[in-house]
Amino acid sequence: MRVFVRLLAGLLLAAGLLGSAHAEDGYDLWLRFRPLTGAALAQTETRLGSIAAADTKDIAVAELSRGLSGLLGKPVPVLPDGKVVLGTADDPAIQALGLDLRGLGPDGYVIRSVGDRTIVAGGSRTGLLYGVFHLLRLAQETAPLTALNLREVPKIDRRILNHWDNLDRYVERGYAGQSIWDWHKLPDWQDPRYTDYARANASIGINGTVLNNVNANATILTRPYLEKVAALAAVFRPYGIRVYLTARFSAPKEIGGLPHADPADPAVAAWWKAKADEIYSIIPDFGGFLVKANSEGQPGPQDYGRTHADGANMLADALAPHGGIVMWRAFVYSHETPDDRAKQAYTEFVPLDGKFRDNVLVQVKNGAIDFQPREPFHPLFGAMPKTPLVMEFQITKEYLGFATHLVYLAPMWKEVLDADTFRPKQGSTVAKVVDGSLDGHRLSAMAGVANIGVDRTWSGSHFDQANWYAYGRLAWNHGLSSEVIAREWAAATFGADPALVNPILSMMLPSHQAVVDYMTPLGLHHLMGRGHHYGPAPWLEGGPRADWTSVYYHRATRTGIGFDRTRRGSGAVDQYAPIWADRFDKVKTTPPEFLLWFHHVGWQEKLATGRTLWAELLHRYGQGIETVAGMRRTWDGLKGKVDDARWQQTATFLSIQHKEAQWWRDASVAYWQSIHGLPLPPGEQPPPQPLSYYQSLSFPFAPGDGK
Repeated sequence: MRVFVRLLAGLLLAAGLLGSAHAEDGYDLWLRFRPLTGAALAQTETRLGSIAAADTKDIAVAELSRGLSGLLGKPVPVLPDGKVVLGTADDPAIQALGLDLRGLGPDGYVIRSVGDRTIVAGGSRTGLLYGVFHLLRLAQETAPLTALNLREVPKIDRRILNHWDNLDRYVERGYAGQSIWDWHKLPDWQDPRYTDYARANASIGINGTVLNNVNANATILTRPYLEKVAALAAVFRPYGIRVYLTARFSAPKEIGGLPHADPADPAVAAWWKAKADEIYSIIPDFGGFLVKANSEGQPGPQDYGRTHADGANMLADALAPHGGIVMWRAFVYSHETPDDRAKQAYTEFVPLDGKFRDNVLVQVKNGAIDFQPREPFHPLFGAMPKTPLVMEFQITKEYLGFATHLVYLAPMWKEVLDADTFRPKQGSTVAKVVDGSLDGHRLSAMAGVANIGVDRTWSGSHFDQANWYAYGRLAWNHGLSSEVIAREWAAATFGADPALVNPILSMMLPSHQAVVDYMTPLGLHHLMGRGHHYGPAPWLEGGPRADWTSVYYHRATRTGIGFDRTRRGSGAVDQYAPIWADRFDKVKTTPPEFLLWFHHVGWQEKLATGRTLWAELLHRYGQGIETVAGMRRTWDGLKGKVDDARWQQTATFLSIQHKEAQWWRDASVAYWQSIHGLPLPPGEQPPPQPLSYYQSLSFPFAPGDGK
């Protein structure tokens, strides 16, 4: 035992978890485990000061030792009579306690105070690991550690990160540097960062990762790369994480030597079956395929006159003997521009409901356009009761200011998850569709497009880590509030002192509304720069597709602005349940946040606020800018309470955000005035530059642009 303690102490010192000399560069994420003080230290020492476990080599034991040793400032021993008892439901020591462990499944756990001991029991070793991280979270928050009686089972089965990482390590829509997957050095060199990645994901319940971009390269399915994938899978496996791959639909032709990839051809189906067999021979717990097909030029079954179901089912049949799944993305729009791009996924997929194999899930973005700052929930949710639907959120902030804007995304995601589809009845929320409870689906999944790269902060900024954290927590339990999640993250990241946590929450919670206000108020959308999606460009028109331009979406004229999706326009409102369709069909009953999403409204039409539409737009722009200014003032007040390195980067990024919020307002106002010619309302300042200046700005090397 003394050897174990000395070894652990050496590891902790090397990791910087003992002693005060530790650079706060953000690498430790929410797993900092800095020494507690005062009553919190005494409580943790008394209740959690030693560990008992039947298997002392289990990863859960190592993680609890690491975390508690950091919090207590000294190594925590593993003893036969330790104060924290770890085990799985089938361990005799756990069974002897008589705890009700029914229904935990592999990922569930209980945390229970029994006398002066704390019991953490998991449905499996993975469940036990999740329970350990929950206990550490409580200790970091300095929550009471007596009379614990917690039971956790995830609401969603597959909780997955989607990496849009290319094999050359370029990350599409990535704002934190290169991909962390160093394919050239794999499989032999396994960067320690891979283990840290797995730890971070396990700590918030993420249990799957898609390693490559949805715009896939078929090379990932070749034997040399599968061996590299297998090396990553071996690192992730102890943390309960499965690997998935994006499969390029044309792979049989590109790497298989076949003349085509028609899913109706038995030779194509046989190729995929052989490929699946090969993958599982190398990676026995491989999760399955994600597929982007017949969208934005990607190959797919429609190239051969087949349906999405035909393509998905062929792949599903290849994976089924091994227990694999297919996640088939519903983000589709044809190369020919439809009358309203927002309608196309619904039009293509609703007729296919009930035609997919049991191991196929259809992956649907939260809104019908493309991860805009705010969208109404996608009409597919509630419209395909016979098909499990995956919620796809974007954690990386493609349309939300990249890494430099502080935008906490949990409120946006909660808005969508809590939305009532009214299909088939009131209370049929999007969350109940996604977790399978509404329609009795066996499979359920949530996907988040990752914001992870080689930057020391992982996410490009310290506050962007909160969105990775929030995604994992909501995938585990979509009933959690945005505030609860933010409070957890802030306490773990900056310390549990309310004098720090409360001001930080006052910045985070209104931040999403702020960015909507200064970028796309009142339901405007898709106003950003072409290609790189950086900055305002409401004047964009022309190019290969109308629906890649801003003017297609805002439809501003001298008399009004907005996309008419009512029954008098594109008719998109009728893709929703009748109660929503009737509400969205009228200006007066449409929620103001979606007004211009569904209606073309006159610039001088009076709104419920008493202002004209033009005045209300200007008010919203100003409101968003002032919220950012308030965030800056709050953060300035924390100088000296947050370490210098993290304080300075955040202060600088908030300055950038403030400047760019003003840019969004000024460029947009200059353009709208060029359209309608109306004067500014009293008190509103004119843009400092002419419209031509804003139109002349160019950003050829903005990060994250697709290749």
